[in-house]
Amino acid sequence: MKLLRVSLIATTVLACGVLAAQARDLTVVSWGGNFQDAQRKIFFETYAKESSKPVLDESWEGGYGVLQAKVKAGTPTWDVVEVESEELALGCADGIYEKIDWQKMGGKEAFLPAAVSDCGVGNIVWSTGLSYDAEKLKEAPQSWADFWDTKKFPGKRGLRKGPKYALEFALMADGVPADQVYKVLSAEGGVDRAFKKLDELKSDIVWWDAGAQPLQLLSSGQVVMTAAYNGRITGINRSEGKHFGFVFPGSVYAIDSWVILKDAPNKDAGMDFIAYASKAENQAKLPEYIAYGLPNLGAAKLVPEKYQKESPTSEENLKGAIPLDVDFWTDNSEELTQRFNAWLGQ
Repeated sequence: MKLLRVSLIATTVLACGVLAAQARDLTVVSWGGNFQDAQRKIFFETYAKESSKPVLDESWEGGYGVLQAKVKAGTPTWDVVEVESEELALGCADGIYEKIDWQKMGGKEAFLPAAVSDCGVGNIVWSTGLSYDAEKLKEAPQSWADFWDTKKFPGKRGLRKGPKYALEFALMADGVPADQVYKVLSAEGGVDRAFKKLDELKSDIVWWDAGAQPLQLLSSGQVVMTAAYNGRITGINRSEGKHFGFVFPGSVYAIDSWVILKDAPNKDAGMDFIAYASKAENQAKLPEYIAYGLPNLGAAKLVPEKYQKESPTSEENLKGAIPLDVDFWTDNSEELTQRFNAWLGQ
């Protein structure tokens, strides 16, 4: 009888836990800042209104280990997450994401090929590049060589904290043509060369983690120039009247995707949300707020020309820019992150 009572209690607790998980509102996680402010207006609030299903939104700063931990813990506390390319590749290989119902998305053919995955749907095309405050610099920097030139442009510099992008930019500053960067990084001595170049600037670097931080660093004058995301730059220029410049030659562009964490309690609602956010007419609203490229092929045609000119996927802005090599970072991210952290601590 005692065993039966214990079993009933355990079953009741488990059932309550499952019900609590199922009762949680759809939770969508993105990158914060003015980007997520725009997503909230365009996607989260309108989906909630049209579907009569509340949407909670949270922000994160990336990191594949965070997603692994969420899934391994049991029932994830997040449902839909916007991830970078290598997080998508790693998670898809490890089976920590739900499979995408592409029929619900309108078919794979409606998207850029690079935005199509078994586990993710491309949401934006974005660039990381050199940014500066045009009101504070008499002469605008043109390249990563200028970024490294502390005599011509005295002051601190901002870089994203981690090996990705820092190594690419260091090699370009060292004279490697943009289209040869990953070839050099993959060759013997390439990584050493990049770290050696970073050594030259180490004492002048302010490291940042979240996409909103470069804007704060530029606004406060804490840095004279910084690596930043193109959409954040145009976003603050529009919303706050800033005059921040962005250098597309030498920038690295990539695709972010929506994923659904494995066994997320709101999997079906999450799939519906991604389908809603991926519609051409909905994606096309984003460039009015923030200048990212759109993976839905039909969406780009709906964007006014004045916004298309600021997109990283415009013909002019693609000149001298390079795509992120997802395979390189999927294969080398863990090892290079360990080396970067050790270097940073020296």
